[in-house]
Amino acid sequence: MSKKLLVIGAHSADFVWRAGGTIALTTSQGGSATVIALSYGERGESGELWKDPGQTVENVKRIRHEQANEAANILGAEFRCWDLGDYPLNITDEIMTQLADLFREMEPHIVLTHTPVDPFNPDHPVACQAVQKARLLASGAGVASAFKNITPPDLYFFEPHQPELCEFNPNTFVDITPVMELKRKAMGVMQAQSYLQTYYTELASRRGNHARRISGMEEVKHAEALQRTLPWVVKSL
Repeated sequence: MSKKLLVIGAHSADFVWRAGGTIALTTSQGGSATVIALSYGERGESGELWKDPGQTVENVKRIRHEQANEAANILGAEFRCWDLGDYPLNITDEIMTQLADLFREMEPHIVLTHTPVDPFNPDHPVACQAVQKARLLASGAGVASAFKNITPPDLYFFEPHQPELCEFNPNTFVDITPVMELKRKAMGVMQAQSYLQTYYTELASRRGNHARRISGMEEVKHAEALQRTLPWVVKSL
């Protein structure tokens, strides 16, 4: 059975930097990937675009959508933006219900989102809290006839920009060596935050070094670090 990956970010470019390789790897192996951006990041994540004279919020959103959609296509994923606004990102009860319904509709095997702590970005923890709550609502016990329950998907946090200050514990390393060029290409599309391209290319190399040292797998050149949030349940070790 092919894996269904759901990636939920606070802003439209978050998935590219933090999980682009994992997404491309999933789709290249026959799985599917859906990216949900809760906002376009039009206020706090689009500094390069606001340098243009006469820039407008509507135009920034348009550009961000085009860039994110193109990047998702490169990675083999479907992109959707809920356009909830950023800085601050607010999750209403209605949106919470919509998010839980998304989980029930998709029944993902794996979910990726932000860490619960990020002292540098007010929207990331809000997105994380909403994702965790939606997962519980969609998979929690209840009256069988009242609403659909799904098998609890695995939940991972992707790496924040400054992990040591976000309580990020990298306990899973994904070898993205075979798809690193796709991640580079997708990052290259995100011109609103072009300054991040070099950083995340270097980070993939550093995480590849860590993965090699941990595993002894010399073929790993690039990796993405994730934090698995739930224990493994196994039949044997």
